[in-house]
Amino acid sequence: MKKIIIHSIPVGISLIWLVFTHHTFNPISLKGPSFLFFYLLLIIGFYVSIFILKLIKQKISEATFYFMISIFILGIIKLVKGIFLGKPVGFSIMILVVELIVILFIHLSTLSYKIK
Repeated sequence: MKKIIIHSIPVGISLIWLVFTHHTFNPISLKGPSFLFFYLLLIIGFYVSIFILKLIKQKISEATFYFMISIFILGIIKLVKGIFLGKPVGFSIMILVVELIVILFIHLSTLSYKIK
């Protein structure tokens, strides 16, 4: 339960920013730069919370992976929307590739931790 609360803090902060600056709960409705700022705020905060948990030797739970996958799916949805609208999506692709690499790194380090 403590880990879910720790991971919910960056999500809450990014949603509070979204509500106060754009008066919406729907991040997909944002235009490019605003969505990228929201998404980077969400990703950076979330992965900082993961690395803090790793530093204090806490086990990464399955709920963490569900959070990571849901954040990744949000990026994919916005990427598909941008492609369909004919907008430039280069930054979104780069962010998603880096995010995928980080997810795989965390997943593989968790698996090697379980094997030992």
